[in-house]
Order: sequence, then structure tokens, then C-alpha cells
Amino acid sequence: MSVTVVLGSQWGDEGKGKLVDVLAADADVCARCAGGNNAGHTIVVPVGTNGEKKTFAFHLLPSGLIGSGVVVHVPSFFEELEALEAQGLDCTERLFISDRAHLVFDFHQIVDGLKEVELGRGSIGTTKKGIGPAYSGKASRSGLRVHHLFDPTFPDKFRRLVEGRFKRYGHFEYDTEGEIVRYKALADRLRPYVIDSVSYIHGALSSGKKVLVEGANALMLDLDFGTYPYVTSSSTAIGGVATGLGIPPKKIGKAIGVVKAYTTRVGGGPFATEQLNDTGVYLQEVGREWGVTTGRRRRCGWLDLVVLKYSNLINGYDSLNLTKLDILDGLAEIKVGVKYLVDGKELVGFPADLDVLGKVEVEYVTLPGWNTPITAITKYEDLPENCRKYIEFIEAYIGVPIEWIGTGPGRDSMVIKTVN
Repeated sequence: MSVTVVLGSQWGDEGKGKLVDVLAADADVCARCAGGNNAGHTIVVPVGTNGEKKTFAFHLLPSGLIGSGVVVHVPSFFEELEALEAQGLDCTERLFISDRAHLVFDFHQIVDGLKEVELGRGSIGTTKKGIGPAYSGKASRSGLRVHHLFDPTFPDKFRRLVEGRFKRYGHFEYDTEGEIVRYKALADRLRPYVIDSVSYIHGALSSGKKVLVEGANALMLDLDFGTYPYVTSSSTAIGGVATGLGIPPKKIGKAIGVVKAYTTRVGGGPFATEQLNDTGVYLQEVGREWGVTTGRRRRCGWLDLVVLKYSNLINGYDSLNLTKLDILDGLAEIKVGVKYLVDGKELVGFPADLDVLGKVEVEYVTLPGWNTPITAITKYEDLPENCRKYIEFIEAYIGVPIEWIGTGPGRDSMVIKTVN
């Protein structure tokens, strides 16, 4: 099987981009299957021999193939592309967009903000990138796809789409005719990147090429299985790989779950292991927990193995990448959530009802810290004993081996652990 999938196992921001960066060296095609430019990856790459590093910020990229399940804001696509090319990356004939991918327009972003205001205290906490409204249009069969940009009837379709939003939200300020002119020029620029992605990816698979699929967001933000309604608008689980790229499930050879060594999330919704105390502040500050896309600070808490076990049931991970383990270097003790209790009774599984989730009492196991820096360590056996015990406790509880261990932000700060 030549398809490897990298998926977020918590609420996103686990550091998937770093593993994708490492694995991409051995892949022929790197593909995105869901989400939009609400996602974000930071890649830190060594340059030269004096220890200097270069940082790249990605949103729709770095995947070379943007699949049909992704929603694309074309201006942001070109802004990101230009910024990366200015840093020395050559994307010529290396970047393609599915002609079936749905489009995000600026009015979607306006509507995103209006919807949040409408929800008031119950707001989701979206990135306001227009992702939800674009997927809503897709589901209601009123959206526009990439291939529509090249259709002579695009102006009329676009006008009807905007008018529908005016009827729903009132006449907000928006230059419809100006956007039509703008997108005519953008369509000409975009045309060389647009392909039939289904034919492309199956052609690659038929010729024996290796495909790496980069998941966006994470399982707990999945539209069906996440903490609904505090979720994203796409399928972030392994099923989204099949629907977002047109790959049959039997083609998937390996699913890798990326899990942060503690837990974070942004936006609203219950968060059972959240620490609204000095520990939470420590994790946020030392872990630099604010988003590459929005700059928003993330809520922080202890690792939640109830979440991770639930995530594994759905995605069926073959191995895990434990990230940001070095952030725990300075803690004397580390807690791990292992059970949810309601009225003293353990819950079976992860609750769908957020009122129930908001009332759970978490049972923790406390493990000793290692109180020493691990960033320079390159071999698993050289990690401190208590660090290895933490890793092995997670493996035993979930029943999935940890194959990669992130020990720092750089591409080279990754310990590879042999798995059977």
C-alpha cells in the first residue's frame, strides 16, 4: 500500500506539519484532503552549518496537491505562494489544485463573522476565514467550485450566490461586481495549477508512486465525531481522506496519529483536562501556544488519554508521533487523564452530549518528570528514564506504538523509535 496518512488526534495544533515535512522526503506526492487556510503549520529548517534556522509558515500548503475536499480562498493561495517563493522555494510544476475543490470568497469571511456575532455567547470561536460558510454552501449545493471560474456563466452564478447571502444576513458592504472582475484575473493566474485530481492521484498510484496525505485540523474537530458544535466543517477523520481525495480505503497503507504531549484547543467547548492555573500558563508560555494562522492563544491542559483512545477507535492508528515532549522538561510531576467519571461512575467511551462532558471529573495518573533538557538527544535509549516511562505509559494505555518523538521545534529534533 503506497498511501500514508498523517492525522491530528486531538483538537489540532499537534505539530502535524513537522512529521509531514520529515516524511515528504520519501514521498512522490503530498496531498491535502480537507479544510482550508484555517489550518496552519510552522516548519523550522536548518540552513548552513552555523546552526542558523529558517522558519516557514504554511496554511493551504505545503501539500503539492490540494484535493477536492479542500476549500480554497484563491487570493490567500497566491499570497502564501508568493511569500514562500520570496523565501527561496520553487513551486514550479509542483503544485496542483483539484478542479472540484470548492471556493471560499471574501463574502464567506464576512458571513463567518456575522454568524459568530449571531451566536453571541454560544459562538464557536472560528478562525473567521470563511471555511464554515463555504462548506455550508457546498452542502446546500449552492457553492462554486474551481472549475466554475472558467465557465462563461460564472458572473451570473456569483451574483446569485451573493444575493442569497444578502437575503439571509442583510445587505452588508460588498463589491460584487468588483469581485467578478478580480476573479477573472485570478482565474487566468490559477489555470496552470488546476487539474483533474482524481485522474492525477490514481495515475501516481498506478505507477507505483508514494502518496503522503496531510490531514488538516484533527479528530476532535471532525464534523461527525468531534465536540459538536465546537468543530470545523469538514471530515478530519480518516474517512475524509477517501472522500476528499477520491482514494479507496483499501489503498491506505499506514495511518499515523500526531499527538501533543499535553492537550490544547482553541475556541469554545468543554475541555476536560484544561488547567486554568499555573500549569496551564506554563504550558502556554513554554509551548508558545498561539496559532500560526490567527495568533490566538490556545487553551492548555494535561494529556487526555480518553480523547486519544476515542481518536484511535475511529482512525485506527498504526503508530503515533508524540510531539513537543520537550515542553514538559521543566515539570517535577506530570499528570495524565485516564478516566472520565460522572457521579463517581466511569463513562464508557467519549460522550456525545457536551452537557455530560462539561460535568465529568477526570481521574489522573501522576508520573514523575525528568527535569532535564531533551532537545539535543537523538536516540530513544538516551532519553531520561522518566521520559521513556511517560512514553511507554501512553503506548500501553492506547495500545499503539509511538514511532516518532518530537523533542524541539526544528526538523532535526525528532527521535525515531523502533516499532515492531
